[in-house]
Amino acid sequence: MDLRLPGLRWFRSLRPRGALAAGAAVVVLAGAGTYGVIASDEPPSVRRADRVMTMGDGVRIDTSYFTAGPAGRRPAVLLGHGFGGSKNDVREQAEALARDGYAVLTWSARGFGRSTGKIGLNDPKGEVADTRRLVDWLAKQPEVRLDKPGDPRVGMAGASYAGAVSLLTAGHDDRIDALAPSLTYYDLADALFPNGVLKKLWASLFVSAGGGCDRFQPELCRMYQRVAESGTPDAGARRLLEQRSPSAVADRIDVPTLLVQGQSDSLFPLGQSDATATAIRRNGAPVDVDWIAGGHDGGDMETTRVENRVRAWFDRHLKGEKSTDTGPAFRVTRTGGVDSTDGEAQLRGASADRYPGLHSGPREIPLTGREQTFDNPAGAGPPAVSALPGLGESGGLSRLSSLGVGVSLDFPGQHARFDSAPLREDLRITGSPTATVRVTSSSEDAVLFAKVYDVGPDGRQQVLPSQLVTPVRIENAKKGKDVRLTLPAIDHEVERGHRLRLVLASTDLAYASPAAPAKYTVALKSDLTVPTAPGVSTAAAPLPSWVWWLPLTAAAVALVLILTGRRRTSAGRGAGAPDPALADVPLQITGLSKRYAGSADRYAVQDLSFRVERGQVLGLLGPNGAGKTTTLRMLMGLIQPDAGEIRVFGQAIRPGAPVLSRVGAFVEGAGFLPHLSGRENLELYWKATGRPPEDAHLDEALQIAGLGDALARAVRTYSQGMRQRLAIAQAMLGLPDLLILDEPTNGLDPPQIREMREVMIRYAAAGRTVIVSSHLLAEVEQTCTHLVVMDRGRLVQAGPVGEITGSGETLLVGTATAVEDAVVEKVDALPGVASAVRTDDGLLVRLDADGSAQRLVADLVRLEVPVHSVGPHRRLEDAFLTLIGGSA
Repeated sequence: MDLRLPGLRWFRSLRPRGALAAGAAVVVLAGAGTYGVIASDEPPSVRRADRVMTMGDGVRIDTSYFTAGPAGRRPAVLLGHGFGGSKNDVREQAEALARDGYAVLTWSARGFGRSTGKIGLNDPKGEVADTRRLVDWLAKQPEVRLDKPGDPRVGMAGASYAGAVSLLTAGHDDRIDALAPSLTYYDLADALFPNGVLKKLWASLFVSAGGGCDRFQPELCRMYQRVAESGTPDAGARRLLEQRSPSAVADRIDVPTLLVQGQSDSLFPLGQSDATATAIRRNGAPVDVDWIAGGHDGGDMETTRVENRVRAWFDRHLKGEKSTDTGPAFRVTRTGGVDSTDGEAQLRGASADRYPGLHSGPREIPLTGREQTFDNPAGAGPPAVSALPGLGESGGLSRLSSLGVGVSLDFPGQHARFDSAPLREDLRITGSPTATVRVTSSSEDAVLFAKVYDVGPDGRQQVLPSQLVTPVRIENAKKGKDVRLTLPAIDHEVERGHRLRLVLASTDLAYASPAAPAKYTVALKSDLTVPTAPGVSTAAAPLPSWVWWLPLTAAAVALVLILTGRRRTSAGRGAGAPDPALADVPLQITGLSKRYAGSADRYAVQDLSFRVERGQVLGLLGPNGAGKTTTLRMLMGLIQPDAGEIRVFGQAIRPGAPVLSRVGAFVEGAGFLPHLSGRENLELYWKATGRPPEDAHLDEALQIAGLGDALARAVRTYSQGMRQRLAIAQAMLGLPDLLILDEPTNGLDPPQIREMREVMIRYAAAGRTVIVSSHLLAEVEQTCTHLVVMDRGRLVQAGPVGEITGSGETLLVGTATAVEDAVVEKVDALPGVASAVRTDDGLLVRLDADGSAQRLVADLVRLEVPVHSVGPHRRLEDAFLTLIGGSA
C-alpha cells in the first residue's frame, strides 16, 4: 500500500457505461514499448512490458503490464498509485498479483511520473477517461479473460488517489467486476471542506505534492487560490470537487467492494468509507470493511495482511473461487502499546459478521459544565494543535495517542470543556460520538473544533484518540443556534476510572479559522452519545512472546557463559600476543577470509583488509551478499575466520577474548521486558553481566541516547524510535571504545532516523569509534566520516566519504516545469554534453571532457529551459553504484 506527499509517502492509485465512441481507442506510441523479464526468488518469473499510451486528448500515459506463468487467459487488475507518486510505487504489489495469476496493468496518472497532462484530481474527462481506455486496451490482450468481446474480467485496486479513481471508474463503466480501494474518499469536497471549514494544511500539501498550482487544471488552480486566500470554501469550490468524487456516481457502483480505511487519518477519516459502504450496499453489492491501524497520519499500514486480503477478494470475485475465505464483513485493528521484544505495535483484530456502521450500540454519557464564553483570537493564533498533516511517514501524532501519550494542545481562554464522571467500567467506543450544544457568537459566523478526550484519573493526562477533531461552521450564530455535533469515528478503549471530556476550541493548526476576533459562548444541550458496536468481538490476545522465550534465553545465556569461559581460558593461552604498535587503534583487519560452509573455493569474505581510527564513524557498505554481516560476526567473536586476523586495540579477536569488553554491539535489536521502565531494563541487563554498577556509566549512555523522561515509563509505551534508542543505549553501557551497529535505523521514520544519526555522531565525538552497517546511503553520507565498500566478499574501496563521492561530472538541472522531449534532445546534442536524461526534478546532464557548468547554463538559457537550480549530482548513491557495478 502506498501513500505519497511532498517528499513523504502518502496515497499510492471512469469510464462511462457501454462502449467507447470511435476514435477514443488507445494509441501505443511507436517505439515506446519495452519488454523485460523480472527475476523472482520463487517461480514463476514475472514478465513486464512498458508502454506509453496516447489518450484521446493527446495526453501520454506511461504504463507497465505484468504477467507470469504459462500462456492462457486470466483476470486482470488495474493497480493505481498514490498522489505525488508514479507507477513504480506499486511495482512490487503488481508483481505479486501477477505471480498469483493475474494480468496487471499499472500506470502513472496525469501529471505524475513520465505521464503528461494536467492534474485533474480524478476528473471524469481526464483521469477517469484514461482508466476506461486502459480497460479497452486490456480487452485486446491475449492473456486477459473476457466476459464478452470488449469486456475483460477486471478489478481495480489502489490507495487514496488511486482508490478514488477505482470507485469513479466503476461508477462510469460497468465492465469493472470487483474493487479493493483503500484509504480513500467518498466526497473530496467533504474531505477538504468538512462542515464548511477549509482543511488548509492538507489542501496546501495536495498542491505541493502535485508540483505547484500550475501543474493542475486551471479551474482547480483558480479554485485553490480563491479558497486559500479567503479561508472559506464557496459553493463553486464544493461543486468542482464533488464532480470529481465517487459520491457523484455512487448510485451506479454495484460491484463487490473491499473497503480498507485508516484509523490514523485526518485527511480521509473513517466516515468517508462509511458513506461509500452505505452507498454501494444500497445498490445490492457485497461490501466488506477493514479499519487498519495506520493512515495518512502514520501508524502501521499492515501492508502484508491487507495485500493478502485484496488477493483473496479478487480470487473470489474475479477468478470465481467461491471457497476462498475473504475475511469477516467487518474487521478493526486494535492497538495496545508496543511489544518491546520485537519493537512492533501490539495489534489485535476484532471482527463482526456484519458492518456495524458508526452509530450502533449507543450509550449515553452524562456531561457536566456551565455555559462558557471564550475567544477566537485575532489572526486565529496561537492555534490549538491536534493532527499534524504530512507526518504520515514518521508515524505522526496519532500513533502516540494510540499508545496513551497525550500530544494535543488547547490554549486557555480559547476553548470550552465539559466532563463526564469517572467511568465505573471499561468502555470501548467504536464509531462516531454525538452531542448537541448551543452556540452564540459575537460575529455572524463561528467556526469551532469539537473533540472528545480520554482523561486519566489524575486529570492531567488527556489523550485525543487518533488526534481527530470535527470542525464546524455555524452561520447566523449571533442569536444563538443549536448545533448537532458528529465527532470523528474512532475505535478507542476508555479504561475504568477515566473520564470523557468534550472540548470545543476556537482554533486548530490544521484548519482555517476566521482571522477577525470574536467571542463564542457554548452551552450543553444533550449528553454525549457514544457508539459501542456490541457485535464486534476481539480475538483472544496471545501470551507475550517473552513469556516463552525468557526461560529458554536464561538457560542459553548460562550455557554460553560456561562455553565462553572455557574458550576465554584457551584463547588466553593460544591467541597471538598483543601488538603494542596497535594499542591505540580501535580496529585493524588484515587478510580476513571466511569460506562458506562445505565449500573450498566460495568465499563470504576474501582477503579483506582495512583500518579504523579513533573518532571515526565508519560506514560498512555493500549489496546483499557482500559479506558485511559475516565480517561483523567475526569482529564480534561470534564466528572464527578461516584466514587473516582482526585486532582491536592491538589484541587478536577470538570468541571470548577479553578485549571484547571494550566492544559494544547492536545487531538484531534487544529484547526488553515490556512491563519494566527503560531504566529498569538497562539496570537489569547490566546486572546480568556481573560487572560493577559504577562501570555501567548508565547516565552518560542515556544522555547520549537522548531518551529523557521516557526512561521512567514502561517500555510497552515506547515508540519504535524510542525502543531503538534504548537498544543503542544498552549497547553503549560501559561506554565501549568501539561501538558496532548493524542496520540501527531499520523500521524508523525520518525524524527517528535523524535522531539516531545524532546519537552516533555524539558518541564518536568523545574520541570513541562507531562502525555502522546500513543500506540507507543518504543517511550514511550524512553520518559517516569514512567508508568501507565491499562487494562479493572483497574490499572495493576505503577512505573518507568526501574522497569516495568526489565532485563528479554529472549535473542535476532543476527546472520549474517539465522539459519536453524535443528540448531534451537539443540539450543532449549540445557541445560538451555527453548525455541528457529527463528526471522528475528536471534534467540529469553528464558532461564530457570539453564541457563546463558555465557553458551548459548559457546554452540552457538560450534554449529557454526554465532553469531554477544547477548542482553536482554525484552523491554517495552514484559513487556506490559505480563502485559495485551491476551487483546491486
